[in-house]
Amino acid sequence: MEQSEVKSSEGLTEIVTVGEWFITMLLMIIPLVNIILLFVWAFGSNIKMSKSNWAKAQLIWMAIGFVISILFGILFFTFFYTGITNYLKY
Repeated sequence: MEQSEVKSSEGLTEIVTVGEWFITMLLMIIPLVNIILLFVWAFGSNIKMSKSNWAKAQLIWMAIGFVISILFGILFFTFFYTGITNYLKY
């Protein structure tokens, strides 16, 4: 049983080939599929370590982008709302 665990963990440290990265990037342009695949690659058990780390980094960047988008949306709405209310007062 230990030998099979060693074999499987050795496969996870292999380098991701250019072809695999090409397919990965191709899949990342499909809406909704990309988010699902990022979670599968980030937290899956039989995923190469480099791809897993890349997926985790992508998810972190997506979360940062989402938070910044929400903050800018709130900021824009606040400026728009105050501008409209000031315009309607006169």
